[in-house]
Amino acid sequence: MPSNYRNFRTSVPWLILFLEAVFIILFYLFSDDNYAYKSAFYPAFQDVNYMVIFGFGFFLTFLKRYGFSSAGFNLLIVVLGVQYSVLIEELLVFLPQRKEKDGLERITRAVLSSTAVVISTGAVLGKTNPVQLILMTIVEIIVFYLSRWINIRFLQVPDIIGMMHVHLFGAYFGLAVSSRFSEPPPRSEKNASTPKSDLLSMLGTLFLWVFWPSFNSVLTMSNKNKAIYNTYFALAVSAVTAFMLSALTTKDGKFRMTHIHSAVLAGGVTVGYAAHSIKYPWIAMILGLLASVVTILGSYCLQRCLNPALKIHDTSGVHFTFGLPGVLGVLTEVVLVITENWTNLPGLGYWIMRDIGAYCLTISVALITGFITGFILNLRLFKNTPVSKYFEDQVYWEFPHLAVGF
Repeated sequence: MPSNYRNFRTSVPWLILFLEAVFIILFYLFSDDNYAYKSAFYPAFQDVNYMVIFGFGFFLTFLKRYGFSSAGFNLLIVVLGVQYSVLIEELLVFLPQRKEKDGLERITRAVLSSTAVVISTGAVLGKTNPVQLILMTIVEIIVFYLSRWINIRFLQVPDIIGMMHVHLFGAYFGLAVSSRFSEPPPRSEKNASTPKSDLLSMLGTLFLWVFWPSFNSVLTMSNKNKAIYNTYFALAVSAVTAFMLSALTTKDGKFRMTHIHSAVLAGGVTVGYAAHSIKYPWIAMILGLLASVVTILGSYCLQRCLNPALKIHDTSGVHFTFGLPGVLGVLTEVVLVITENWTNLPGLGYWIMRDIGAYCLTISVALITGFITGFILNLRLFKNTPVSKYFEDQVYWEFPHLAVGF
């Protein structure tokens, strides 16, 4: 590594070794070998694991000089996050799934919870070093679990809906953390993509698209087939709408890869809250269409108006890819509750306030803890990456043939 780059040999390896030692000791002290094993659950776990490792790993490789770090650091934070999440479920006895003994279901929950960190990483992509990412993983997962516990324990939110808040929490936590980092120079040459990096990123999008029905249905105890069915149609319509809007909103009428990259997944995010309860596929199809519209039009508004005003640099656009579709999903859940229970006015008021309260709580906790985490990560102790070195693999990875093609 060139001498003008910071050396992380004295921090990253020892931090990872320390965490692994703690994890091993805690697994030894608190885990047991009485897990029931449902072989039928393995395909769903495998799908979700593919999504988080392959899908998000390639999804974030759109920066032309940050491909190694996008895929490599994604794997690092996921495998650390899954171990940490399983331990939290072992140690925090207030979580309802603590009583379950199915090992595959527990590790699947851990992978789903780690998705919040992966989404947050997209907002600070290229601006954080490995130490900061590891610390953000540790903080965000515990806070996400606490947020879920409050929703489940006090607001009586179903566990599956509490888990689907992973999109909202990850997006707004990441935006809050990103607000504490310096913005890159406008039109930075490194903060751009190439046809090759866009193609790799689209590969990740396709992985996510194919396996998203499993993500929305894996924790559903009943109506699993309905959740898969509705999710697929929502994804299909959001993909078609993305192509339509992309051609309509570009000056020359050509498709733009950034639109397809983000909007084709919006339907899956939105329908996740109610995929198991939507009775008719046409409702899921309408949601897919609206989600794609919100994503593409929202990207214009946020990038041109809101982000510059708030001084937030969202590297991979997690706000309009996961945040806004998540908000639409919450509103959809409220509307469905109203239409299905409008004759029961006392109970209807409670259900509406429960869903809105859970949404507001999730966003508030994510923003507050994200701001605090961002402030902590910017302490000099954690060796901030200089703005001039943003979006560079060279800072962290060895390139034997650096002078060729880079």
